[in-house]
This record gives sequence, C-alpha cells and structure tokens, in this order.
Amino acid sequence: MSVSTVPLSSPSTRRAASFGLAAVVPVAVLVGASAPSPFYPVLQDQLGFSTSTLTGIFAVYAGALLVALLVAGSLSDHVGRRPVLSGGLVALAGSMLLFGAARSTGALLVARVVQGVATGVLTATMAAAVADLAPADRPVRGTLVNSAGPFVGLAIGALVGGFLLDRVPGVRGELFATVAAVHLLLAALVWALPETSPRHSEVWRSLRPRVGVPAGARSVFWRSVPALVATWATGGLYLSLGAPLAGSVLHVTSHVGQAAVVALLMAAGAVAAFVAVGARHPRNVALTGTTLLAVGSALTAGAVVDASAALVAIGTVVAGAGFGSAFNGVLRALSPTVPTEQRGELFAAVYIVSYLAFGLPTIVAGLVVAHAGLPTTVVLYGATVAALAATAALLRVRD
Repeated sequence: MSVSTVPLSSPSTRRAASFGLAAVVPVAVLVGASAPSPFYPVLQDQLGFSTSTLTGIFAVYAGALLVALLVAGSLSDHVGRRPVLSGGLVALAGSMLLFGAARSTGALLVARVVQGVATGVLTATMAAAVADLAPADRPVRGTLVNSAGPFVGLAIGALVGGFLLDRVPGVRGELFATVAAVHLLLAALVWALPETSPRHSEVWRSLRPRVGVPAGARSVFWRSVPALVATWATGGLYLSLGAPLAGSVLHVTSHVGQAAVVALLMAAGAVAAFVAVGARHPRNVALTGTTLLAVGSALTAGAVVDASAALVAIGTVVAGAGFGSAFNGVLRALSPTVPTEQRGELFAAVYIVSYLAFGLPTIVAGLVVAHAGLPTTVVLYGATVAALAATAALLRVRD
C-alpha cells in the first residue's frame, strides 16, 4: 500500500510556514506594547511623576503611532511588506532598549514616542501581511490572527512583566533587552516571507499624511466606526490605568496581580475572537461583542464604586469578551471588501480610528484624574464606554 506524502518544499507547506511566521509578528509587537504596564506604578514611585503624567506617557505613544499610521500606513502597498516589517521591528527593538534604560520622565517619553512610531509603521503592514498569507481555502484564519493576535501579545506582555517584577525587582533592563532581541530576530526572519505586495510607483506621494478608505469598503467601514471606538477606548483605559487602579483602589499589592487586570481583559478578548470564528455572520458577531462590552463596562464601573475586586474581574472578563468578538466581527466584515493591493490602506484607516479611540480618552482621563481622583475618573470612563458600546449595538441592530 502506498502512502502519499506532501514534500516539505511544497507550495502549501511553504505558505503555511510563511503564515505562521507572519502570525508571530503582531504577537511579539504587542508584547512590547503591554510589558511596560506593570512597571508604571514602580516608575511613578521612583521618578515621582503624577498619574496625569502617567497618562501623558501613555498618550504620546498613541499619538506617535497615529502620526506614523497617517504617514506610512499604506507604505507597504508601494514598497512591499518585507522592508516595512523589517525596518519597523528594528526601530521597535531600539525603543525597548530605551525603555529598559530610562532613568527620567523625559527618557520614558522618548522611548514611548519611538515605540509609537515603530508600532504605527508596523500595524497596518502586519495586518495586511497576515491577510495576504492566510490559507487560500481558509482566509478566516487571517482574520483570527489579526483579531486575536494583539490580545494574546498584550496579555503575555503584561503577565510576564508583572511576574518578573515581583521576583526580580531590578529586571527591567534585562526584560526589555530580551524583548528587543526577539524583535531583531524577527526583523531578519521576515525577509524569508514571500513578497505579497510588489513595488508600485509614487512611493513618496504615499507618504503624504492622509486618511483614506478604499471605495469598496466605505459603507462597511463607516458602519463599523462606533464599534471600533468603543472597543479601543476600553483598551486604552486598562493599559493606562489598569495597574494603578488595582493597586490604589483594589489594594492589590503584587505586580503580577496588578498586571492581571490588563491580562484578564486581553485573554478574554483572545478567547472570544477565537470562538467568533465559528459564527457565520460578522454582523451578529459585532452585535454580540458591543452588547457584551456595554454590560462589562457598566459592571466594572459599578465594581470600582464598591471597591470589589471580584466584580471588577467579572466585568473585565465580560468587557474583554465584547472587545475581542466585536473587533473580530469588524475585521471579518471589512477584509473581503478590497483586493490585496489596497489592504494596507484599509487596515491603516481601521487602526487610525482605533488608536484615536485608544489615546484621546486617555488624555482626557489624565486631565480629569488630577481633579476628580482615580476612582471617579475610572467610573466616568467606564460609563462613557458603556454608552458608546450600547450605541454601537443599537446601530448594528438597525443594519
């Protein structure tokens, strides 16, 4: 009896390996985005800056990321995915080294600006590369990676940072040097990927700051904006104020416990995004997600009033499930609307809206916290997100 085998060099095997490598990149990038979170309360004590300054350090990251997306969001559609991925990962490694060595508020700001620029350059390109290299017979896997991968990376980064900080207080330099080494390794490996976006003319024109949505995606895109705003505003709240909230309001003393607030949201988001793959209709996924997000945000706001750690955990899980499924539904609805050569531009527009929602409310929260205090600010923030998510759900019902 003969047994047929697939050679290791077969096109399907090479494509699977390329997709696997491309899928690792967003996880690694987002590990670097969340790993600083457990260190913020420690740095706040060491350097003596206020909670308002803390939200400012977070906000400059989002601001730099947005500028990079506006300028270079569609660059990989013109010069190719590989050079943009490689260059962005090298810059990201540099930002990790800067963060690990920072000894002043100014140095932290510089590190976060460099990280924001690098992440902005990478964001749309990573999403486009994953979508390009997804198995032809199962393109939904690309959407799964693009929706769940960031959550996995954010959860891992927060937990690892908190775990190591509890056991080795002076670990910051070594941890971020290790993350930088991983980014540099990936910067070299991505050159092995097949190039899915051949070079086009008018590269310099593509660098003019602009926001554009390809014509074929516009209707779906604008219907998705409320859901994007609600979901990413939630992420901004947890990544900027999650650890300080756990420490000062819920009296969680361990760093890994404080980081768990962030990790719990992101882990629930990753699981929800995975489960949502089995759903047939992206609209229903987004509707379920925005409803869960509204309920979870309201629960979390109420839990802060009662200083209930258990209720915060429940609200965070529900909100995280809403975050993951709503974002998955949006990406699944948008991905088929444009050809490969327009995906960089489309994903840039998606993430511009997402990171505006990620950063701007955090700036406002930083201004409010100086006058109203952290608990009141978190309650107001959570109530606002709940209202936004409920609005997004109602709009989906009317689709």
